[in-house]
Order: sequence, then structure tokens, then C-alpha cells
Amino acid sequence: MQMIWARQALLKDGWARSVQVEIGADGRIASVVADAVQSPGAQVVETLLPAPANLHSHAFQRAMAGLAERRGADPRDSFWTWRQLMYRFLAQITPEDLQAIAAFVQMEMLEAGYATNVEFHYLHHAPGGQPYADLAEMSGRIAAAAAQSGIGLTLLPVLYTYGGLDRRALVPGQDRFGNDIERYARLHADASRHVAALGADSGMGVAPHSLRAVDGRGLEAAIAVAGNRPIHIHVAEQRAEVDEVQAALGRRPVEWLLENAPVDERWCPIHATQMLPSETEALAATGAVAGLCPITESNLGDGIFDGLRWRAAGGRFGVGSDSNIRISLTEELRTLDYSQRLRDHTRAALAEPDRSTGRVLLQGAAEGGAQAAGRTTGAIAPGLWADLLALDDLGPDGQGRSGDALLDTWIFARDDRAVRDVWAAGRHMVRDGVHVRREEIVRPYADVARRLAREV
Repeated sequence: MQMIWARQALLKDGWARSVQVEIGADGRIASVVADAVQSPGAQVVETLLPAPANLHSHAFQRAMAGLAERRGADPRDSFWTWRQLMYRFLAQITPEDLQAIAAFVQMEMLEAGYATNVEFHYLHHAPGGQPYADLAEMSGRIAAAAAQSGIGLTLLPVLYTYGGLDRRALVPGQDRFGNDIERYARLHADASRHVAALGADSGMGVAPHSLRAVDGRGLEAAIAVAGNRPIHIHVAEQRAEVDEVQAALGRRPVEWLLENAPVDERWCPIHATQMLPSETEALAATGAVAGLCPITESNLGDGIFDGLRWRAAGGRFGVGSDSNIRISLTEELRTLDYSQRLRDHTRAALAEPDRSTGRVLLQGAAEGGAQAAGRTTGAIAPGLWADLLALDDLGPDGQGRSGDALLDTWIFARDDRAVRDVWAAGRHMVRDGVHVRREEIVRPYADVARRLAREV
């Protein structure tokens, strides 16, 4: 048993003072008591919050952060030219490299305040597309990294079959992703065994990569593999993608999905930055969680998600670090809100009459991330996994502030350095702002990053 006593805590129904949280040996929250007398031996924290899931990550891309910010003579650099560098980069990555990179990424996520890594994992095979002896070797490396970092893991093996909507063959770079339907089912089953070894709070889902890479038959097969588990898909990220889908299928991506797939609460459409108002409202009504990655969407010039319309239609959302160019919970939340303000020339765009902007952002990300991860978490309540983050007192900026005002101060005036402690299913992995295995995780990553930077 662990005991935490917080001067204030954000519970599902609002703020409470003098909150004592008991964590059971199984990693779940055993009890939550407000106005409690501090028990002997309890860890005292200033502010206790639910720790969200990072709902969209491509771990290996962390090692190329900062390497794609130049261009040649052509001023029209875009997502598509960035993708070519990414393909050259991943051709160098070994299974050992992936494990070192993933452990580092997960460590950074925990230090930023995330408790769970939802890994959209498509780097399956050796260079040239040759499968490893263990078909799920690379999935096993993601799981091994999670065992080291202590983060909660939902692994989404990606089905990637074609190089485009015309069903052309995969090009060099993409060949490490490729599987037909039958081999994908075997890979998913093998990956499930790796993840199951992590413990009860780990989980699986599926990720048909996109409508460019998976046809209708492949999408049906992935849905069948998923069962009642999460289904994530890249959709409507770029204008060129929307145009390509419309030309090939006669419908825009979201239109096609809504007409041809059983989109419901299991689904997490990733990005969805290029939707018409009618698509935004219809997709929100399905109960799906919008998987938003504002830092990466800004870096790649994807566009701005219509968060206000989505929320007005009852839509749920979560955030993820995607390309992992920068892993920051506060910056993802802040960028999401600021993008709405910049587009609409307004302020406090997502605030509600009884909840500030920061509270809407954090609670929305915690609840939506839990749903997208298929993880019983997202709030501080008995029976849920103890995915928790504690803030320090915010120093001079926090004086005289509590509740929503303190949360807004953290998200808009401070940064992730205010994260003091993080628990993932009761595993206390960040203490005094530092991951408990930081040194052993950083060294291998630094060696890999150094070598890859020379080879690309």
C-alpha cells in the first residue's frame, strides 16, 4: 500500500482539499478521502492531478528531432518532403536502437506528466522488409522499454499494406512497415504476448495506418482483430491526403469512414485537422476520441483542429506527442488552446462557465486519453489505475492561488518542470521531477542518437 496526502486534488467532480489517496498493491486506487487527516507515512504533495495518457507516439522519430528543419532550393517544403527524410532515417534503426529510443521517449513522457504511452507502432521488419525471426521483434522492444521506464503501455501494431490509394507497392523505407492481412494477424498475436508480460495495466489495440495504406478489406480485418479494443487511424491530416482520397474513393476521408466503418467509442481518429464543419459534428457524435498532436501538427504544417465545434458537438479529445520532436504535456495543451484563439481572434476559447481553460484541457485530455488507450483511468477515483501526477507549489507564481487558477498558472505561465512526482498504475517512476532510472536510460539513447545523426 502507498498513501498520498495532497493539500488539494482535482477529483472527477471538482477540487477538494486535504485529500488522502490510498493505492493498493495491485496499482489501483483503493480509496479517496477529502478533508482527511494526514496518515503517518503518507507522502505529502501540494497538488494532485490525474496523469493523462500520451495517446499518439511514433517512438523512433524522437531520435530525428531537430534534423528536419532545413530545406534546399525548393521553398515548398512540406509534410511529404519531411516524410522522405524520415524514411532514410528509419532505415538505419536496429532493434537495439529502437529499445533505447523508446525507453528515452517514455522516460520523457513520465517526467512531463504522462502516465501512459499509446504507441502507434509501424516499424516492424528489418531494412528491405525482411521479417525478423520473431515476427513481433520490434513490438517486443517497445514492451521491453516500457518494462524499464515503468510507463503504462497500450501498443497499437500498425497494418500498412499499400504505398497509396492505387494499391501501389511499398517504396524503400515503407517496406519495413508492410504486412498483408494474414501476417498482420500473426504479428498482432505475437506482440500481444510481449505486452501481456508487462502486467495487468498494459493493453493492446489496432492501428490501420490510414486510408492511403489500407483498403476496405484491410480495414475490416483490423477491426476484427481489435474486438472491443482501441482502433486508431490517421485521417484528414493534410489537404493533399484529402484530395487523394476523394479522387480515389469519391468521398473525403472522414465521409468515407463514417459511411463504411462502424466508428464508435473504440475509435481514435488521429489529427483530423482537415474536416468540414459537417464532418466535425458527425464524427464527434460517434463518441470517438479526437487524437490531437498540436506540437507535431504545428511543426508539419498540418492545420488547426476545429476544437470549438468539436467540443460543442460533445466530442472527446486527448493529446499525444506524435513525432516526439518535443515532449511536453503543458505545451500540447497550451498549443491546442492557442491555435483556437489565433484562428478565431478570441481568448480563453475552450473555457466553460464553471471550468477554466486549463481545467477543461487537463480533464479532457485525461478522460479522452483513457478512452483512447482502453485503460481504466482518467480521474482520481477508487477502482481506477493510480495514474497520478503531483505538482510542486509553483514558487512565486503559485502564491495565493489554488484550484483552477493554479492549474491555469501551471499550463499557461509555467511548464513541465513543475511536475514533481508521477505514478503509473501505482509505480512511482518520477520523484522530485526526475525519473528514477534516468541515468541508465539516457546513456544508451545518447549513443544511438550520436550514431544515427552521422549516418543520415
